[in-house]
Amino acid sequence: MWGGRFAEGPASVMREINASIPFDKRLWRQDIAGSKAHVAMLAQQGIVSADDAAAISAGLDQIAAEFAADGITENLDLEDIHMHVEARLAEIVGPAAGRLHTARSRNDQVATDFRLWVRDAIDMVDAGLKALQIALVTRAGEHTASVMPGFTHLQSAQPVTLGHHLMAYYEMIRRDRSRFADARARMNQCPLGSAALAGTGFPIDRHATAAALDFAKPTDNSLDSVSDRDFALDYLMAATQCSLHLSRLAEEFIIWASQPFGFVSLPDAYSTGSSIMPQKRNPDAAELVRGHAGRIAGCMTALVITMKGLPLAYSKDMQDDKPPVFEAHDLLGLSIAAMTGMVGTVTFRTDRMRALAESGFATATDLADWLVREADVPFREAHHITGRVVKIAETEGKPLADLPLPTLQAIDARIDARVFDVLTIDASVASRKSHGGTSPDRVGEQIKAARAELNIG
Repeated sequence: MWGGRFAEGPASVMREINASIPFDKRLWRQDIAGSKAHVAMLAQQGIVSADDAAAISAGLDQIAAEFAADGITENLDLEDIHMHVEARLAEIVGPAAGRLHTARSRNDQVATDFRLWVRDAIDMVDAGLKALQIALVTRAGEHTASVMPGFTHLQSAQPVTLGHHLMAYYEMIRRDRSRFADARARMNQCPLGSAALAGTGFPIDRHATAAALDFAKPTDNSLDSVSDRDFALDYLMAATQCSLHLSRLAEEFIIWASQPFGFVSLPDAYSTGSSIMPQKRNPDAAELVRGHAGRIAGCMTALVITMKGLPLAYSKDMQDDKPPVFEAHDLLGLSIAAMTGMVGTVTFRTDRMRALAESGFATATDLADWLVREADVPFREAHHITGRVVKIAETEGKPLADLPLPTLQAIDARIDARVFDVLTIDASVASRKSHGGTSPDRVGEQIKAARAELNIG
């Protein structure tokens, strides 16, 4: 490819460091799609003949069939996927293959290929996240009234329902899907035709190639078009945030599966054993999801640092844009699939959840609220009264609902028998009827809305 300018071939180390085919071969479908759209436009504009365009298009179809069937034989001398396609095309159709590169550069070619790939990746992620949402909504529907401890600082705080807890993750994944959708809409502009950096003197129709590749429009500045990798960063940012949410859910499953909690029993399909301790059931799938979040965040950081300070337009540093995106996408896909499987098949031990909800004085806030509502006590004073009640209950080893009324009235005479209506965990949960609250009625409404949003009836 460099024969017209360079008298000598590259050093062996240059040959290795310069070649990107070991990783950018993943772009072959997008490269062929972009090339077909480009040559069709060239023929439409009279820049290449209809016969040459037809031969080139047929040759590209043949290459696609070969790659799909047999994969790609890597040749480092051909550097990248673009040259592999072009070299094979020359073998199939002869010199006419050289006309394909008219009015384009590898700079706008790779920018287009990579955008197409990231767009496809977003569609795949979105489908996986929707499946996870369906699993979460389905299991939440089974447990709209199953009481469990709600935690702050990993300390028992107030009782909530398991359905409410699971729907919190539905909301996280909902935001993740919106971030990916925003990224997709923002990057859906076509760089093809920007050439190396300055555009081209050929009378091309960039709107035609953009439409053929299902982009909303062509990009507006050729310098930005070939040097922009915001779309890859947007993908990695969204992937990082999504992986953090998956990691939080995985961590909860890990904690809940431990013997001190015993809230869940993970299925065999997502657990492993020990090589020495036959009793062990290790939550390895969840632990790997938790670990993948760190690697995905690392991929995001890698591309941020690569792009920092690069002058316009294209620099070879940008060849390293694809490995972190590919790695993050693979890890995210595995994480989503693993968490979807675990959510769908985990056994929730609601008896254990309920027992711990009853043991941690989780209705203390309900007592304080009752004092405010029924005895007109300022909340700060009610907070102090409740703290004294909790101290006595802790000393006597009783839940709040089991303390006798005289004991409560000895602390504050304004307490009367009506207080027992709010001191059970069921009463506490049922009372949380504010919008977004944990009462079974509100959770049922959340689930109904989510099922309508997911179009699952």
